[in-house]
Amino acid sequence: MSDYKGLSLEGKRALVFGGTSGLGKSIAFGFAQAGADVAAVSRRGGEVEKTAAEIRALGRRSVEATADVTSRSDIQSAINLVVAQLGGIDILVNSAGTTKRVPSLEMADEDWDRILDTNLKGTWLACQMVGRVMKEQGKGRIINISSLGGLVGNYEATAYCASKGAVVLLTRCLAAEWARYGIAVNALAPGVFETPLNVNIVNEPGRKSAILTRTPMRRFGHLDEIQGAAIFLASDSASFVTGEILSVDGGFLAAGIGDRVVNA
Repeated sequence: MSDYKGLSLEGKRALVFGGTSGLGKSIAFGFAQAGADVAAVSRRGGEVEKTAAEIRALGRRSVEATADVTSRSDIQSAINLVVAQLGGIDILVNSAGTTKRVPSLEMADEDWDRILDTNLKGTWLACQMVGRVMKEQGKGRIINISSLGGLVGNYEATAYCASKGAVVLLTRCLAAEWARYGIAVNALAPGVFETPLNVNIVNEPGRKSAILTRTPMRRFGHLDEIQGAAIFLASDSASFVTGEILSVDGGFLAAGIGDRVVNA
């Protein structure tokens, strides 16, 4: 039996924005199962309460905090509550996000602003504000959620891809600047997972076929398949890892010209 504990999060305190649904909720549960106390934050108070109860049922402490990530005051209130109740923040995950499929020539300013404010500004605000806590502690792990859409273009998803591409460079800039403070900043670039945010978009017949054709594993990801990558980046096993973008995509980025195209 191995005594290896490099992937344990025992004693760690995690704050997950966007932690009550989709990938964020799966990551929050993964952290709790790995030993961390977890505050799963979102705008929906009922979901926050439900998720906190589920985390406590796993034997971990939790905090019930609601926040809109586009609001600096909301974020600060959540941080203050987590620090007061858990004693600090060792891990930050920025998973709050939004999207809208629309032809770029028809995109309204309000849709562009909403997507960029949530996906990019919200990530930046949380990084900056929690980063101050982590600097005082002398350590911390930040995991931003980018996307394949931050690395390759997606059809009729210009604002989303622009926001997620910016998250990639935000991650790398902060990693280079904050390493001196003991803060590691990395990002996950999930492939296509069915979530409440995208379920209708990814299951459009033509779009679904195009995605699966390009994905060597020929399927969408399951929500629990994001947990291992997040736990790794949050754990002591990743102590010399910063500024990296870890794709969890079923081989999508590796595919190039897939076999279905070659054999067509």
